[in-house]
Amino acid sequence: MGGITEIVDSLEGKLIKLANKLVTLQRANQKMEDEITQSASLIGRQQEEIAMLKQQNETLRMANSLLGSDDNKRETKLRINSLIREIDYCIAQLSD
Repeated sequence: MGGITEIVDSLEGKLIKLANKLVTLQRANQKMEDEITQSASLIGRQQEEIAMLKQQNETLRMANSLLGSDDNKRETKLRINSLIREIDYCIAQLSD
């Protein structure tokens, strides 16, 4: 009978260790999920900032070329032609 008691005690000790390990792993998992959420939020903000900076860069290039810079003259002409085509398309849509 003493052997069974020792086995039960041993199993009980192992179950307690296992339960403690489970709790520890659940906490670690929750911490990692929180970090993933924070990282995703940071990535979203950074992507928005990148898009805004790209738009600002394009605006500055256009302003620079309109001020008479020879570096972007071709690009400016192409952009103006593109805008004219868009305006013509809009006028045609309004006419219909």
